[in-house]
Amino acid sequence: MLLSTVILDELTVQAKASPRLRMNFDLRNSPNDQSQRMLNALEPGTVMPIHRHRHSSETVVVLRGKVKWVYYNDKKEVMDTFIVAPGSDLVGLSVPMGQWHSLECLETGTVIFESKDGAFEPTHPEDVLS
Repeated sequence: MLLSTVILDELTVQAKASPRLRMNFDLRNSPNDQSQRMLNALEPGTVMPIHRHRHSSETVVVLRGKVKWVYYNDKKEVMDTFIVAPGSDLVGLSVPMGQWHSLECLETGTVIFESKDGAFEPTHPEDVLS
């Protein structure tokens, strides 16, 4: 599969039409593929709750657009903030397993690549800081 701007543009159109203002594109080879690899198109205003992945690290690379990435502690206090964008000093990051985090989409047309260890695991209530 070639990951062209055509795919990114189509995904962005779908994200803009979605009530959640985001849309993902599964990059796994088959349903039996036990990895998690995806493109995620984001639009400003999408809500990404503070969450963690207790059994996986997460790698994120911003392909286009810009996001503000935020790390939190268990008390929901901001520990660190990063602006991530292609062509900048910071184009991606690796989130340690169990780290509370969230992001804010800062530009329309933003698309990120995400990968996590192992098979998909749904987010449990104890993995969201509300």
